[in-house]
Amino acid sequence: MKIKLNRQSDQTLIHQISNIMAEKIRSGFLQEGSQLPSIRSFSKENQVSPVTISKAYALLERNGYIQVVHGKGAFVRKNEQGSMHVSQCNYNWQLAIPDYIQRSQSILNKGTEYAMKFSSATIHPGLLPSVYLTNEIVAILLAEPQIVVRYGAVQGDEDVRKAIRDYVQQYGDIETTPQEIIVTNGVQQGIDVVARTFIGPGDIVITEAPTYTAAIDVFRNRGAHIIPIPVDEEGMQTTILATLCLSKQPKLIYTNPTFQNPTGTVLSEARRRELLDLAQQYGFLIVEDDSWNEIYFDDNPPPPTLKALDESGHVIYLKGFSKSLAPSCRIGAIISNGTVHQRLLSAKSFADSGNPLLTQKALIPFLRSDRMHVHLEKLRIALEVRRDQTIALLNKFAPQGVTWMEPKGGLNIWVSLPSNGNTDELLFKAQQAHITFLPSSACYPGEPQYHHMRISYSYPEPQDLEQGIIILCQIMHTYLQENGSKLGTNQ
Repeated sequence: MKIKLNRQSDQTLIHQISNIMAEKIRSGFLQEGSQLPSIRSFSKENQVSPVTISKAYALLERNGYIQVVHGKGAFVRKNEQGSMHVSQCNYNWQLAIPDYIQRSQSILNKGTEYAMKFSSATIHPGLLPSVYLTNEIVAILLAEPQIVVRYGAVQGDEDVRKAIRDYVQQYGDIETTPQEIIVTNGVQQGIDVVARTFIGPGDIVITEAPTYTAAIDVFRNRGAHIIPIPVDEEGMQTTILATLCLSKQPKLIYTNPTFQNPTGTVLSEARRRELLDLAQQYGFLIVEDDSWNEIYFDDNPPPPTLKALDESGHVIYLKGFSKSLAPSCRIGAIISNGTVHQRLLSAKSFADSGNPLLTQKALIPFLRSDRMHVHLEKLRIALEVRRDQTIALLNKFAPQGVTWMEPKGGLNIWVSLPSNGNTDELLFKAQQAHITFLPSSACYPGEPQYHHMRISYSYPEPQDLEQGIIILCQIMHTYLQENGSKLGTNQ
């Protein structure tokens, strides 16, 4: 099995190997019960000493990912549920075929439906304007049936780009033109287009820690050297970034500054300006992922977007409309300036021949009408109620030692066990009760932290939310009691 190691990294080869293999196991690339390559073959293929491989395997075993059987080899450990079906066919030979996928944590929890699904940062369909959009699509088809046999422009339909220009001016104070906008298949494609354009093997990318799982996947698979910067109550700690820039040369900073995914934190205006100053001083790009700056609570809007403060074209702004309007339409936008825009448009042309016209056109009346304003007001109220309900339930039922960050907007709440807890283990127990959440191990580009979890309160119905949080708290109680001596809790 060939894996990509960074021999200039501050992280030891032992930890790199252990982390890469752990990610492959968590992603499902290496299934339960499958055999890992022998120490000798792994060592030879990756030009690493057998001692290093042996220590990496020992670390994987210590962290509960594999089981080493004397005389037989190392095997991916089966979880307590035994829920994953393992084929009787021997597919281990496939491990000899090299691939270029270094990580794919974003597929976690997406393949199975659970009664109480807290793992998905999506909004319940009942809160979205599905009837209105359906009627718009029908009206467009009746008026212009040929639209289904026409390709859209690579950059996106011009009328859609004009509507997006007006929208980001109203809700983000961003001055732009339709020519500076590229319509994408959601924010996810926007991240991929940016990475395809500007990131190659060894380039330094800075992210928050923790950060959006799928962004790590994209940058890792481009061969980037990802350096995480910790997040506190004011978002990314820019003082640490400033110090790092003295010794490193980052090419790109990826940030989710408003109601950050997964923690829900907001980058303060002072830090936003510090980040822009650093970009001008050191010449790096900033990718601002802004999926839900409009979804704020307590009548307290967030600070200006980075793009609104940007005067020199350092910010590539990514905006998503899928989550708050129509997930199946998968509409997003990239806003950038100068030659950066031209290069991004070229990369987009390699990826597709343009987004579907029908779904683009369906959004125009909504983006341009008062319906959008009314919809966002209702959405803020509904999600604020869910946030308050979740916090009230945690206050009442969560075990001692469990803490959380109260979000001021967005879809998620970041919950922490005592520092030696492991939410990967907790997830196995929760799934038995048909509950799922996103464990923190998926959200770190380097050495992961295991004692946090992201709970998304935006998808479940209120009654399911209440039942699920109560049951999850009971599961946490049991877990902490069973592991009390190891975790050092008072349970």
